[in-house]
Amino acid sequence: MNEGDELVNIGHINQYLYCPRRYYYINYFDTIEMNFYLKDGQLKHQNQSRRGGWIRELYLKSEKLGIHGKIDVLESKNIKSVGTTLTPIERKRGSSYHDNDEVQLAAYCMLLEDYLDEPVRMGYLYLFGTNERYAITITDWHREKVLQVVQAIRNMTLDNIPEFVDNPNKCEKCSTVQYCLPEETKMLEREDAKKVRRERNE
Repeated sequence: MNEGDELVNIGHINQYLYCPRRYYYINYFDTIEMNFYLKDGQLKHQNQSRRGGWIRELYLKSEKLGIHGKIDVLESKNIKSVGTTLTPIERKRGSSYHDNDEVQLAAYCMLLEDYLDEPVRMGYLYLFGTNERYAITITDWHREKVLQVVQAIRNMTLDNIPEFVDNPNKCEKCSTVQYCLPEETKMLEREDAKKVRRERNE
């Protein structure tokens, strides 16, 4: 980490991977709005039952990795051969998880590794939609992706708006769609393209 670089919030890594353009508007214009999906996710986090062997909401930061964040839940287990182990659990509102969720979990594992000074090779994604948790092995790909996204976020500038994502379905549930204006922007771009073609043919 270079002097002057700010620590990247791990939650922002997930947002950036989901849609860099969405993250741009949230980061520079504070445009995040409360919609059903955000509110539902918050309520599910608040109402999650407590159980023994859990450490809830541990905040950590790492200057070396350039990240900081609050781990939802840490599961503590005593294993005879290795002693006490701590495993991060990241909770999600849906019924499935995606690469961006895995990378976010990997970032928490890396953060915990740096704090404990020992390997953390797996974590869990708990899905409220299925009421199940899924073990995720943290690979070199996950670790490299975390570092790549951290650098990409740091390189982001106000005058360089990211392109739209390839999946338009993401826009339907996006809390910044009224600022990003994907349909309106694409319509204007098509009109501009038509104008350029007409001028070339004249």
